[in-house]
Order: sequence, then structure tokens, then C-alpha cells
Amino acid sequence: MKLTIEDLEDLGRGAAFLGTGGGGDPYVGRLMVERALRDGHRLDIIDLDDLPDDALVIPTAMMGAPTVLVEKIPRGDEAIKSLRKLEEYFGKKAFATMPIEIGGINSTIPLVVGARLGLPVVDADGMGRAFPELQMETFNVYGVSGTPMVITNEYGDSTIVETRDNWMMEWIARGVAIRMGGCAYIAEYAMTGREAKRTSVPGTLSLALKIGRGIREAREQHRDPFEALIALLRETPYEYGRVIFSGKIIDLFRETTQGFAKGRVKIQGVDGSDEVMEIQFQNENLIARVNGEVKAIVPDLICILDSETAEPITTEGLKYGQRVKVMAVSVHPIMRTPEALAVFGPQAFGLSEPFRPIETLP
Repeated sequence: MKLTIEDLEDLGRGAAFLGTGGGGDPYVGRLMVERALRDGHRLDIIDLDDLPDDALVIPTAMMGAPTVLVEKIPRGDEAIKSLRKLEEYFGKKAFATMPIEIGGINSTIPLVVGARLGLPVVDADGMGRAFPELQMETFNVYGVSGTPMVITNEYGDSTIVETRDNWMMEWIARGVAIRMGGCAYIAEYAMTGREAKRTSVPGTLSLALKIGRGIREAREQHRDPFEALIALLRETPYEYGRVIFSGKIIDLFRETTQGFAKGRVKIQGVDGSDEVMEIQFQNENLIARVNGEVKAIVPDLICILDSETAEPITTEGLKYGQRVKVMAVSVHPIMRTPEALAVFGPQAFGLSEPFRPIETLP
């Protein structure tokens, strides 16, 4: 698959949806990819199964608080420098790059790297959505080491991190990113093609494009974009999605702390309803409760969208008075295994409630 400039807006919309509020606004990333394509670079997306088993794959991404990106936009070459330094470490050139997560700007950072360096980008990722911490990846769940990793900022400062496990990698890298201004650009989880096939969530770039295109086409055809989105998801591994709440944002608390955007948002039900949904987030939406009753919980997707257009709203884009609909979506089955839930299930975020699939919730 070759991505064109015309595809980028749809891809960004779908990635923002899969990002469940996090991953950073894809707009800036989209502009960087568009610039690379206008400069004459090409962008090739390859299927996971087409990777040679012995190929070196180096995922690239932004890490940090997405709120920081509102004021601290990237130069555009930070992730490229991280990948190049990791190649130097291994003494071997990368065959391809790929996203660590499909959400937000992290769907586009590998596209910038791929286009500028002439590397294919693998149609897969390590989260199937977005998560706030680096160990919260299927790569880690199924046995890939995240280090050595490289972190680079917009001034070209960089560091190599080597740790005993992927939890310590997150702890050290988070501190470095904070000291680099709250966000930085990384290359991590270097692996072989064989490992990528075994540990990745497949087809997520093409899924993001399909979702974004489906929302746009429904609007252009004056169809209900939410109904179109639910029907589209039934044909994917995510399968189950539904609107779980509609209303107006009446309260919002958000702070940038410890390298994350943390907070909560309250949504008043429509037509004078006394029901209030509260969503707690750490970069991404983690749990949605209505009058204290759980309606969706991580790792299933909780997506806040404009009530008319179904345009996804990231956590840094939430505002008092917005009229929204909240959708819950079941994640790819690889994200619901006991091993996966031990890494990025509710307890990993300090939530007391157990994971329950949204299909089983009222």
C-alpha cells in the first residue's frame, strides 16, 4: 500500500479514534508527513506477513504528555536521529520501522521516519490503541526487550537507555523525557521480523485509514457517522462498538504531571437527564462510569467524539460545553489475554474494578 497526501486526513482521524483520547493530536504529525511527500519522498506500507524473518525492525514514536505538543511542536527529525543512533549501536541498518501505538501522532511519526529515510512502514503496532507507558505494549507482553532504546529531543540531545526489564525502561525514559521538556522522540523495541509477526497487533494503520475514511464518507453522504462506524467495526477484529453516552461536558480537570496528562471529565446527559458520565484519563481514557456504574474499562477503547460529526476529541482538546457522544469498542483479542491484562489491564492504572468486556456491561 502506498499512502498519498489525500489519505493523511482520514488516517489521522482514524488514528485519533483508536488513540482513545491519547497519543497526541495527529494534526502536527500529518503536516510533517505531508511535507515529506511534497518534498518528493514516497511512503510504502507493508503487510506484517511480508517482513523477512531476519529483518531488523525498529519502531519509532513520541513519548511524553500530549498536552505539551500544543506548545512544543517537533522539528521533524528527532525520531530519525533516534533510529540512526540505534542502527549505530547494532551495527546494522533497519529494514523497516513501525508504530509502537496506533493512536494520535504516534501513527504518523513512523511515517515521517519511513518517508525521509526510504524505509517501509509495517502495517501493525504494539498496542492496537494508545497507552501512556512504554511497557504497555504487546511487544513486552510477548517477550521482546524494549532496550536498548534511544531518546532524542528537538536540539539533537540524545541518550541510550539500557535496563534490566521494560518497567525500568519506562521509569528511566520517563525521567529523561520530562527533562527534555515533557516530550521526546524514541526508537525502541528493536526486533526481528519473526518477533514482529509473533508479538504485533496486525493491520492497524490500514484500520485507522478505513475508520477515518468511513466517518468522512458517511458525513458526505448525509448518513449517521456513528451507525456507519459501528457497522464498519463489525468487519474488523475489533468487532463490537456502541454509543454508551451522549451529553455536554460540564466539568473538566486536567494537569500535566509526571510526564503525563492526567485528569477527568464529566458529561451531563442530554435533555435534562440527571445521569452524569465521568471519564478518568492518563493521556488515554481509562474508565467510564455513569452515576458510579462502570460502562467501559481499559483496555477496551473509550472514545469521545463530537456529537454531530463523530470527529474524535483528544484529551487535550476537551473543553467545557462541548456536546459529545462516547463510544466503547472492544479491542483486538491479543489485547485481552491474561498476559496482556496483567500489563495494561485496570490494575496497571491503580483502578480497583476488574476488567469486563464491554459486550457484557449494561
